[in-house]
Amino acid sequence: MFLDPLLGMFSNDMAIDLGTANTLVYVKGKGIVLSEPSVVAVRKDARGGNRVVAVGKEAKMMLGRTPGNIQAIRPMKDGVIADFEVTEAMLRHFIRKVHNRRTLVRPRIIISVPSGITQVEKRAVKESAESAGAREVYLIEEPMAAAIGAGLPITEPTSSMVVDIGGGTTEVAVISLAGVVYAKSVRVGGDKMDEAILQYIKRKHNLLIGERTAEMIKTTIGNAYFDPPANPEPRAQDDDDADPPMPDSMDIKGRDLITGIPKTLRITADEVRHAITEQIDAIVETVKIALEQTPPELAADIVDNGIVLTGGGALLKGLDALLAKETHLPISITEDSLSTVVLGSGKALDNLDLLKEVMIK
Repeated sequence: MFLDPLLGMFSNDMAIDLGTANTLVYVKGKGIVLSEPSVVAVRKDARGGNRVVAVGKEAKMMLGRTPGNIQAIRPMKDGVIADFEVTEAMLRHFIRKVHNRRTLVRPRIIISVPSGITQVEKRAVKESAESAGAREVYLIEEPMAAAIGAGLPITEPTSSMVVDIGGGTTEVAVISLAGVVYAKSVRVGGDKMDEAILQYIKRKHNLLIGERTAEMIKTTIGNAYFDPPANPEPRAQDDDDADPPMPDSMDIKGRDLITGIPKTLRITADEVRHAITEQIDAIVETVKIALEQTPPELAADIVDNGIVLTGGGALLKGLDALLAKETHLPISITEDSLSTVVLGSGKALDNLDLLKEVMIK
């Protein structure tokens, strides 16, 4: 199309991390310009169609609090598109927001997707981005984007192992020479942990809580591993950083299933750890399987370089300590683990030669 170069002049190429829990947008030359929850609130109209009421933070505030005619939807499930129409509306909203509502703009977009994605799911991502106003759409695997974002030497003949724990999926990949040597994607992530906490409290305490409360419990007192011997060293570090010690219990509010009356309950960190054991075990098991499947020369590199954790799930307290104990390998967490994937996609966007090597054909 002869207009393409002209439209290209107006467009700011973007990288989008279309996550189950959060969507992040990186614009070439500007960095990360948007980070919002992947939630859309829609109102049903008289003809049965959907009208978007709110997107992102505003819509997340409505989760579990909407009247009958408004529905807060999370259009991404397990890292892939579950509701095509709503995803398209969400993408269009974010693209417009970033470009200050200039309608002529048709940016080139690179979108990160889970490594286990099917052809049908790939097409759904591409089509929804094109419908939302993209001129060209490139796809990059999340672990590859995470490795680039973490600054790992992905183009060299040495191996890097990345564990990207998101809201819907956990991706484990071994990367060497700008290619994925081994990748495993399991549909276990932050959402499954929230659900497990919700079910545990319902079963154990007969208290019904919402998704947002479950997520708050996980981020406040959630932990994967408890080291019984009291070690004085971390406390000294806490003094330096002036970080308050993590609370070991918190008060939560919900509805009592027996009396039907709202009540407050105190829940401990031990209970939360017990509630999410199954999900944590699944992540550890996936990492162990990946190590078993890695070719010996590359496995030797992992012993030296260790494993890099990224994604929102990497922030779960004690997960790095548990993985270190189970694998006997050095574990590091990327500096800004929530943004690592989108930063990596952005770097690929800035370096087109690298993008050609790493994008999904």
